[in-house]
Amino acid sequence: MTSPSSPERTAAAPAASAALPTSGRRIAALDVIRGVALCGILFVNIAPLVHFGSETGTPQPTNLGDPSGWLQLFVQQRFFPIFSLLFGIGFALFFESAKRRSRRPRLVLLRRLLLLLAIGIPFELLQGGSALWPYAIAGLIVLLPSTWLPRWAVAAGAAVLIAASFALTGGGITLIPGVFLLGAALTRYGIVQGIGRSRAGSVVALLAFTAASIPLALWQASDLRMSGFDLASGLAGFAMAGAYVALLSLLLTTPAAPGLQLAFAPLGKMALTNYVAGAPLMLAAGVLFDLPHSTSWTLLLSIVVGILALQWVASTLWLRSFTQGPLEWLWRWGTWGTRGPLRRLPAGEATQTSAVSAGAANAAA
Repeated sequence: MTSPSSPERTAAAPAASAALPTSGRRIAALDVIRGVALCGILFVNIAPLVHFGSETGTPQPTNLGDPSGWLQLFVQQRFFPIFSLLFGIGFALFFESAKRRSRRPRLVLLRRLLLLLAIGIPFELLQGGSALWPYAIAGLIVLLPSTWLPRWAVAAGAAVLIAASFALTGGGITLIPGVFLLGAALTRYGIVQGIGRSRAGSVVALLAFTAASIPLALWQASDLRMSGFDLASGLAGFAMAGAYVALLSLLLTTPAAPGLQLAFAPLGKMALTNYVAGAPLMLAAGVLFDLPHSTSWTLLLSIVVGILALQWVASTLWLRSFTQGPLEWLWRWGTWGTRGPLRRLPAGEATQTSAVSAGAANAAA
């Protein structure tokens, strides 16, 4: 269905987890979008990771008559642009936070990216084609230098890099640097603050991306066998990713918002932990159900649903007692060099700690 180097294998949620607006509050919509994207990534990653059907001697078909075709048309190359966008958004938001807390905010960002690289290199041995180390490298090369640029230059750089990616490689993994800059530019122009809040903006974006997605998806559907490797797939994936984000943003302005928060925010808040934990869970399922000798898409997709359900329960229970996922907390500790609280404190004590932390941050600035 997809190659081991497919872009989805490089799409994780790591650095978007520091999504704090200027007010210091999380942008709740980003947790929902991140959680949805995590679900999509697992559906794409499992088949190549466990070598689904590789020992059957029967080539896996790719058409709309079987689940692989629908995954190609609605999932593959649709979610890694979302994660790349969230990474750029999270990076820009974190930089604003770092400027308020540190005299050397770019040094803080450098440590953060180097720590991600240190996590990503050994994780690559477990899941080849993972997101962590490519995101860290691209962040060092593109995002960190962008903090010295005016926002119009960041936006222009995003447009150039995205256009070059499609022109030279048909999209795919080469989209990551451009979409990183796109996320940073949207944040610096204040557009991100409207996600999940601006109904009119969400409707306009949804109509525009849907209008672009339909002809591109039809183009891709004309030859699904090449999906993931050609320009049609890349363009359709990019447009449909925009439509998915716009749709979620719109739904978050409706009565559906609490349900979406309940279903996806726990996964999104612990995206790094869940992404890393997903690999051993999928590998274990591959061995337990002998997936290399299986051709049952029902079994494969049911396993993904089971893993996501397990992660949702674990994330929900964990966040009742702790402020962050375990890997998110360790990453933050390494980034700042100070160990923040992991266990949730009683309300009164939490307020006092917040006041002390704010005073320390002001002194450091």
